[in-house]
Amino acid sequence: MGNHTAINTFLLWGFSSFPDLQNLLFVVIFSSHVTILLANVSIMVAIKLSHNLHTPMYFFLFGLSCSETCTTMVIIPRMLVDLLSESKTISLQECAIQMFFFFGLGGNNCFILAAMSYDRYSAIHNPLHYPILMTRKMCFQLMMASCMVGFLVSLFITIIIFNFSFCDSYTIQHFFCDILPVASLACDYTSHHAIAIFMLSAFVLVGSFILILTSYIFILFTVLKMPSAEGRYKAFSTCSSHLTVVSIHYGFACYIYLRPKTSDSFREDMLMAVTYTVLTPLLNPIVYSLRNKEMQIALRKVLGSGNRFIS
Repeated sequence: MGNHTAINTFLLWGFSSFPDLQNLLFVVIFSSHVTILLANVSIMVAIKLSHNLHTPMYFFLFGLSCSETCTTMVIIPRMLVDLLSESKTISLQECAIQMFFFFGLGGNNCFILAAMSYDRYSAIHNPLHYPILMTRKMCFQLMMASCMVGFLVSLFITIIIFNFSFCDSYTIQHFFCDILPVASLACDYTSHHAIAIFMLSAFVLVGSFILILTSYIFILFTVLKMPSAEGRYKAFSTCSSHLTVVSIHYGFACYIYLRPKTSDSFREDMLMAVTYTVLTPLLNPIVYSLRNKEMQIALRKVLGSGNRFIS
């Protein structure tokens, strides 16, 4: 270990590389955050109040909107404070808590998307038995399993990283406590630790994606056996919103956490993470609102009720 000084606080360097843009970034990110909250809360209220949306698909969508809202609350408020303040320090404990909740909720999102793909497979493959297969109890169990697996993996990652000895450098080249920017500051970070963290991250991202892919392979086989073109189109249309959200979510996540790293990776990852943490939670309600007539009707009722209440 040598002669090192133990570190109890970190400096979130983040956007300090762009001092002239920090006020503009604050306005853009704050506006996006408010929009994310309003959009996701509208989705959740519409599902809660519309009895025709009390189905497994919308139960999972409610859970996904709630989880993504919580994900942004873990990251964006702290980001906004740092954009306005000169002191961008964060304690070791706060950093560990932020990392645990961010990746726990991120893993939860991944497995909720996998549960949604299984729901679509059940609805298309066994429409007559669908109410028996996807009961309220089954939906609740899938939701709880998604949460437990996501937070369990996040706990393992957080324990590995914060059992390191942090010394000498305390500047995190990111706007939040991301895995690799924090781990790279450790004195005793080795290739074995890197492999363990990569495998845990891959378990969440690749494991949940394999579940989604498997469901859609079976969906494809089922749809191709349908005799009418109209039936095939209707079956595919029920999956289009989910496929769009999956493509966006996994595209950003895999680019950030699974691609090979170089000396410039942290800067690229930070810029991609802004899009991942700010844009992705906003796209989910937009996609489901624009591509789903039932959701559009429910949202119009909720917004209409809100306008009457304000008036």
